[in-house]
Amino acid sequence: MSQDLLDQYRENLVIERNLSENSIRAYLVDLDSLLIHINAMGITEFKKLELDHLRSWLANLQTRGAARSSIIRKVASIKAFTYWAAKNGWIERDIGLDLQSPKPERKLPKTLELSDVKVAFASLESAVSDSHDAMSIRDLAIVELLYASGIRVSELAGLDLGDVDFERNTVKVMGKGRRERVAPFGIPAREALEAWIHNRTEFASDSEAALFLGKRGKRIDPRTVREVVYRATESIDPSLRLGPHALRHSAATHLIEGGADIRTVQELLGHASLSTTQIYTHVSKERLKQVYEQAHPRA
Repeated sequence: MSQDLLDQYRENLVIERNLSENSIRAYLVDLDSLLIHINAMGITEFKKLELDHLRSWLANLQTRGAARSSIIRKVASIKAFTYWAAKNGWIERDIGLDLQSPKPERKLPKTLELSDVKVAFASLESAVSDSHDAMSIRDLAIVELLYASGIRVSELAGLDLGDVDFERNTVKVMGKGRRERVAPFGIPAREALEAWIHNRTEFASDSEAALFLGKRGKRIDPRTVREVVYRATESIDPSLRLGPHALRHSAATHLIEGGADIRTVQELLGHASLSTTQIYTHVSKERLKQVYEQAHPRA
């Protein structure tokens, strides 16, 4: 295989696409994997590369146990390469256009039962009662707001004091794609937020606008938020260690089970696509059975 081809492609990644060194390395590793495979098939001239050779390479990766997510990334990488190769005359046409990528697996995160949520909040409230520590008050406010509003951990970490509207019990959130939305919260979250804001002055400078702070008085890091949620869910079961994503999923599921329509939940979660909300808000077995018994004439 021509070293000139590889050198030119690397130059394209560096100069024209301006990719990071890590991205360039990933692209070249994927290409090297393909070239090793087609060399083993006896293909020594790149112009002879065909779609079946790409499919054979993918099948080999699957046989060797490559993860679906890894294969999806490699397909995208090779499609970018065949586009460049066709554009620059290394192959007659872009055969990567016809290369199908496996659909990504959409695994549902674990969902907390309502009784589990109550245990987690009881543990957080107990920590506040026992210590009256500002960090314990903050942690309760964090988990209350995450569960009440269903917002993402990055969205919570990005909140400023001015984003909270206590008249309407809402927070203004900047979501994915810089899409702004308003998320409501209930009385328990309001009370927890008010308690935290009263105690936050212990850490904050006058110029700090962030709603939630770390111990050094600066905007809280998403990793710290995750640790707060991990500790809260460990109070349910030490082996659980569920993060904010599971809390968000639980909030959506409990809303659906409580009768909220899926469009409302979509807006609350900030999903651009309804299909994403449908993945998040699977109906519990108990709810499914209840609906079946109420609706089916032969139940």
